[in-house]
Amino acid sequence: MNVPAPTFIDATDPATPPPGLEGVTVAIGNFDGLHRGHRGVIARARALARRLGKPCAVLTFEPHPADFFAKTGVIFRLTPHEAKAAFLQKLGLDGLITLSFDAALASLSAQQFVDDVLVRRLGVSAVVAGYDFHFGAKRQGTPEFLKAEGARLGFVVEIVERISQDEEGSLEAVSSTATREALTRGDVALAARLLGHAWFVEGEVLHGRKIGRTIGFPTANIALDPSCKLMHGIYAVTLSVDGEVHGGAANFGRRPTFDDGPPLLEVYVLDFEGDLYGKTVEVAFVGFIRPEAKFESVEQLVARMREDVAQARRMLASR
Repeated sequence: MNVPAPTFIDATDPATPPPGLEGVTVAIGNFDGLHRGHRGVIARARALARRLGKPCAVLTFEPHPADFFAKTGVIFRLTPHEAKAAFLQKLGLDGLITLSFDAALASLSAQQFVDDVLVRRLGVSAVVAGYDFHFGAKRQGTPEFLKAEGARLGFVVEIVERISQDEEGSLEAVSSTATREALTRGDVALAARLLGHAWFVEGEVLHGRKIGRTIGFPTANIALDPSCKLMHGIYAVTLSVDGEVHGGAANFGRRPTFDDGPPLLEVYVLDFEGDLYGKTVEVAFVGFIRPEAKFESVEQLVARMREDVAQARRMLASR
């Protein structure tokens, strides 16, 4: 007998508790990258939700507050909304609740955030946050204030103190900022160690100019989030689609040999035949091969691409 998979609830700006998330336990934060430190907070929320017999969700904000206050995109988003939802579902959460971070939300006092958002709109049974979580206008809400309000209003509050170690070792260097810096250098291996998983992106496969097809390297083309500052270059990757994982070699960049156009991720999927157009795929970055370069001829480019594919195969085999 096939048991249907639990429904993952992706709710934006709910006015009342989303159906299926009544009495929810929430882990609050931006959780960009969902790195090892973030997952410590989420694990606490899941454990608490199990004890209470309640659903568990992440409560987060879009756009990133730093982008809102800067009035422009200043943050290299490690996990845009769709990728975040997919990863949280894999972690076994019941949902993702996203609040639009706008002038109205930014102006709420800490007391109003508790009363209006946590209690009235979400009906939380419990809240889990990190030791450095602050909220409300001018960041006046502190972990201590949140705990006091929970005791007064009848919801459980757990504050996760700074975690310095997990099963993979020290967390001292783990941060979203350190991960972004690694990716801007193309160091996807370091990013993976910081995150605790390979950095990945999700997107729909788009029709392109189909130049790769004419030179023997057809690619699945994906437009990444405009904030992406991944170093332009060639990478060993995996591509997941329809429940299957395939190896690949990918170029992220502007294709200087051809058009020097807008940045695009182009994935040559190894040993694959099929039509990926219109499908949503996940691409995980395994290793850096070389920076993007302009070649004097298509023949030189193709010769180097053959070497890149061979290198990608070696990296994937030794993974």
